Amino acid sequence: MVCALGAAVCFGTATVLQAVAARQAGTGGGEAALLLRALRQWRYIAGLALDGLGFLFQIAALRSLPIYAVGAALASSLAVTAVVAARLLRVRLSGTEWGAVAVVCAGLAMLGLASGPEGGQGGSEALRYAMLAVAAGMLLLALGGGRLSGPARSLLLGLGAGFGFGVVEVSVRLIGSLAPKDLLTNPATYALLVGGGAAFVLLTSALQRGSVTTATAGMVIGETIGPAAVGVVWLGDRTREGLTWLAVLGFAVAVAGALALARFGEAPVEESAHA
Repeated sequence: MVCALGAAVCFGTATVLQAVAARQAGTGGGEAALLLRALRQWRYIAGLALDGLGFLFQIAALRSLPIYAVGAALASSLAVTAVVAARLLRVRLSGTEWGAVAVVCAGLAMLGLASGPEGGQGGSEALRYAMLAVAAGMLLLALGGGRLSGPARSLLLGLGAGFGFGVVEVSVRLIGSLAPKDLLTNPATYALLVGGGAAFVLLTSALQRGSVTTATAGMVIGETIGPAAVGVVWLGDRTREGLTWLAVLGFAVAVAGALALARFGEAPVEESAHA
């Protein structure tokens, strides 16, 4: 759980930096052009570095914890984003929002008490190809996301980013051997790369325009519920004996608290507008 929380700290801090950079990148062009402009911002590069460190923590966590526990811990990165925004960008948190941070912490504590070891099932070949298919779908959404419009755009892009990050979570568990030959012949390797890349493009687009709050909420839903279900149904993730109820409650409480803090994907925008 320490590694999962370390990943949440890295991802939450990176969100603040990337949101500022994405807004400063301006509009116009396709999603690839937007990403290239964002990459010229030092804050975006720093955010990517933190994302890379967080990913290493995430891999370590997924090797020892069920996906549902890691997913809820990663969703708590919104609590980190809120605290970082409050400290660095002088964004004021209300009493309710501080309460939501406490709720997230309480949910994670319950999950920590209830979580068993990671499931022992390695996953079928069909599941590996299914993850690759989902990743390809998110890549198509990322490439065509700039043409979307309307109130559902932000939610769709956020959900797409969440599904992409969810593919990464599941794919890490589906990679059993790190030998070069095994990696090259494992569909989960390509699912991880494609899903992660698509998720970054979708998240950058969501942070740059539209309702970032809605997109962030969609991302939390996409990266927690689906992967958790895959872990329980197909990978054998379980809880400690007699504590399934506590794990379910902790998962729900942590995700609900994170959703209550979804607006902090947008917090840096207000600050940057006055820069």
